Amino acid sequence: MSATPPPEGAAPREELLQFPVDFPIKVVGVNEDGFVHAVTHIARQFDPHFDAARIELRESGGGKYLGVTITVRATSREQLDELYRALSTHPMARWVL
Repeated sequence: MSATPPPEGAAPREELLQFPVDFPIKVVGVNEDGFVHAVTHIARQFDPHFDAARIELRESGGGKYLGVTITVRATSREQLDELYRALSTHPMARWVL
């Protein structure tokens, strides 16, 4: 029996990412002490080999906000979903992209 194709215009259910993959995530928060450490701590919970030397930082024009781009080794969609959840619910984070 063959699978029913997705409705026209719908994306196929196949995974778009091929795991494992190095996956960048940008976290934006108020530029204050401890923010980068908090993001790094969360990243290490989901990627034990996380390399903090690869972190990219970018301040907003007025310096109030800080964008922290981390790259984690993603092994599954579930891992990424949990990581996004942990980052987006952290009180120092404003946006996770």
